[in-house]
Amino acid sequence: MRAEPPVDIAVFARAPVAGQVKTRLIPLLGADGAAALQRRLIERTLATARAVDGARVTLWVAGEPAHPFVEQMAARFGVALAEQHGADLGERMHRAFETTAAPLVLIGTDCPRLSPQDLAEASAALAAHDVVLQPATDGGYVLIGLVRPQPPLFESIDWGGPQVLQQTQARIGALGLHCALRPPLDDLDTPADLQRALAAGWLPVA
Repeated sequence: MRAEPPVDIAVFARAPVAGQVKTRLIPLLGADGAAALQRRLIERTLATARAVDGARVTLWVAGEPAHPFVEQMAARFGVALAEQHGADLGERMHRAFETTAAPLVLIGTDCPRLSPQDLAEASAALAAHDVVLQPATDGGYVLIGLVRPQPPLFESIDWGGPQVLQQTQARIGALGLHCALRPPLDDLDTPADLQRALAAGWLPVA
């Protein structure tokens, strides 16, 4: 068994620019309301990550890395800022793993149910596994952790589709990697998701 790795967490987020975030919720909330929801999700996710003992957190931003809200959150929570680069989500995630020396757990901001305990347990799983995955109930995943970069895990995946988890697991098997699979959690993408998150208290009412 490997020694328990340090807790490095990458938070992937899109800058909360009206009309460019949470687009499936714009018909319900309007562009400004969807952007406001994105701000709440970023804030909650950073609070969750920083609640993990000893966590070293980096906020990886797509869209506008110098967005005032992004800079405010980085300062408030004491996290590093980095800009996402790459042709698709897979390439952007791989670059985050490639630039981190220690084992890394990567999350997005669309899962307000994710807890500090989830993050700590996922990080601890990397002491005995090559990969840790926490599925999303929509067929993707809300968390991926790696001991070291694995570029093939992020190549030719149908990002945003219902087969992301299945395709990733098939790739893990083909590469002969040892994977820890965590319990599935709900993403927040649709009006039904939002209603469920509010009713369950995963996202405080604004």
